[in-house]
Parts: sequence; C-alpha cells; structure tokens
Amino acid sequence: MLLQDRSIIITGASSGIGAAAALIFAAQGARLVLGARRADMLSRIAGQINQSNGHAVAVAGDVCDPEYAQRLVDAAREAYGGLDGAFNNAGTVGSGAMVADTENADWAEVLATNLTAGFHAVRAQVPALRERGGGSLVFTGTFVGHTATLPGMGAYAASKAGLVGLVQAIAVETGSEGIRANVLMPGGTMTEMAKDAATNPETAAFIAGLHALKRMAQPQEIANAALFLLSDLSSFVTGSAMLADGGNSIAKV
Repeated sequence: MLLQDRSIIITGASSGIGAAAALIFAAQGARLVLGARRADMLSRIAGQINQSNGHAVAVAGDVCDPEYAQRLVDAAREAYGGLDGAFNNAGTVGSGAMVADTENADWAEVLATNLTAGFHAVRAQVPALRERGGGSLVFTGTFVGHTATLPGMGAYAASKAGLVGLVQAIAVETGSEGIRANVLMPGGTMTEMAKDAATNPETAAFIAGLHALKRMAQPQEIANAALFLLSDLSSFVTGSAMLADGGNSIAKV
C-alpha cells in the first residue's frame, strides 16, 4: 500500500492516464480528490472507487482557472484533513497547426492548460504540503519538446518544455521543506489524446515504430510510473524529468 492514507489530487482524472492513476492509487490506499472538466465521467470514476471501499471525491472544473486549483486543495482539506501530494496530469495537444500557422488563441489555450495551470497548481498545493511537513508533486510532461518533437506540435512542445523548467524551480525552492517535484515524461500512450492511433492502424504502427519497444504504452503503465514518483520509493528523486517513453528517446530505427 504505497500511498496508504495519503491525500492526493489527480487532474485530468476522467479518462486516460488520470483515470488509470485514480484506480491504481486508490488500490494503493490513497484518498483521492479527482479533477476534470467532464463531471459525469469524473463522477463515474469516483463512484467506482468508492464502491470498491476506496475514498474519492470528484470536483469538476477547468485547470486554467486559478480558483479551481484552490478548490481542489480545499476539497482535500475538507475530506481528508490536508494534502500529501498531487498528480497534475491534465493537458491538451492543441490544434495541430504548424507554428507559423498557429492562431494566437490556440497558442494561448495550450500554454494556459499545460504550463500556466501548473503554476496555479503550485500556488495552491505548496502551502498545503507545507502544512503536512512535505509531500510530492508530479506533473505530466512529454518527450515532445524534450528529446524530440513532431510537426504540428509547436505549442505543445513549448508548453511542456516550460513545465520542466517550472518544476526544477519548485524542486530547488521547496526541497529543504520536504517537498519533492518531478515531471513524468510519457511516450506515445493509448488515450483519447491519441485517438487517431486507436482507429487508424497506419498511425498506430508509425507511432509504435518511434519507440524502442515498438509499441505504445497503456495508460496504466504511465500511471504506475506516477505512483513511483508520488510514493516513498522515490524519496531521493526531485527536480527530474523522468522518461517513461518506451525508449522513444533512443530509438532511431
């Protein structure tokens, strides 16, 4: 029970990696606050956990709203007496336009969701972790913009690369207080964000071929990596950009 009785926020928890993390963390004893925009799907995940004798509350909202970040922390305090960690997982890929063709609004939306939302999360979560004497923050990044990139992903790459810098700053600023912060860097994963790969065999084969393992990840595999970073198994890991990319960063053939 790697997260026994620990209060954990998960954003982007209605599907994909976030939903997988919710089920895995609950099985490991965590008490969860689940966040996402889609209230109906979020409530189903929370209900599934509670019906299995776990502990989860659902708080629907948009991570781009700084007040929502605080509401999630307030829910953790109200339900569980405080906060021990967070998996800040919500994100968006964007329109897929080339950088020179990207509209201002599209650029702003991607950075707001993938980078500025992390800033909002930190401002709400760090004070709560200080109240507990420490904790762990995990942010979902990506190999895109870190070890490689793809056409049409300029805003996504820029936002996720910025997230690495933000997390390094958090790790330096709060490490002496027992707070760890890391970025988890998945490779291609079978989620809604990669829905074309689920329906198009040619796309799936292309993406699989980018990885040394020659396949895409299942959401549970990335959630297990997040579990490691949130648990005491990673007690001396902070400020890292930890690859869980199936060898994407090293594969050239």
